Amino acid sequence: MRGRDSLGCNCPETNIALGTDARPRARALPTPDRPNCVVVSSAGREVSLADSVVRRFGGRYSSEMGIDLDAGDTEVERWFLASTLFGTRISAPIAERTFRELTRAGIHRITDVGERSWDSLVALLDAGGYARYDFRTATRLQTLSQVVADRHAGDIAGIGRRLTDPAALVALLDDLPGWGPVTVGLFLRELRGVWPGARQPLDPRAAEAARHLGLLTGRERDEFARVLQIAHQAGRDVRDVEAALVRLSLAHRRTTECPGGRRCALLMEGPSGGSKG
Repeated sequence: MRGRDSLGCNCPETNIALGTDARPRARALPTPDRPNCVVVSSAGREVSLADSVVRRFGGRYSSEMGIDLDAGDTEVERWFLASTLFGTRISAPIAERTFRELTRAGIHRITDVGERSWDSLVALLDAGGYARYDFRTATRLQTLSQVVADRHAGDIAGIGRRLTDPAALVALLDDLPGWGPVTVGLFLRELRGVWPGARQPLDPRAAEAARHLGLLTGRERDEFARVLQIAHQAGRDVRDVEAALVRLSLAHRRTTECPGGRRCALLMEGPSGGSKG
């Protein structure tokens, strides 16, 4: 179906996940090969565009939260807990603030939740800003903690060593209480190169933003391989580039028109905050 999209281009409608597992509908971003879109990118500009989008919007969510996933199992366990917090319909700043509250209280991994009372969890969630979802999230965290203890002996990091098949890994994570495709995608996206099974395709929102900027044409056989190549040329970790592209896609919810490419309004303006991926 063709029609004028929310950014002022005659582009087909598309479904883009907007940071929650509910997957609300959104329109496609304009790209250089679509009618009424401005062709502004060339091969020589790809590296600078990739660098610009990371500088403007930021990279990995885990890095922002002080988590170094290349540093070992302890950090993977912390990222699992943080990713779980992103699974609720709240903003990234609230999820990050709540993660810090849990950390200060001595909760560093999901199994630490099992040692806390439901009331104490609610208090910590309230302190982080989860006022609307505190009861539900406290229950969900306790349930998840028990499931991880029962099914995986409390060892999330060990899952990545045991399961090297991407499809099997996604299926296992997707079966966890409170986890869905977006949470699984966020968790694994930042574990590329750390877990052998974290080899999912490029996030659809990142691909959409990359086409908007002209980094992708839509005709690539392997979109992730192309973004990886551009990231390496730019001296950037591909995880930062992919996360930044997701952030750009999410940020387009608040604009009414954007020409794309180097003249992308949000790329020049920078983020206003509040999105999560």
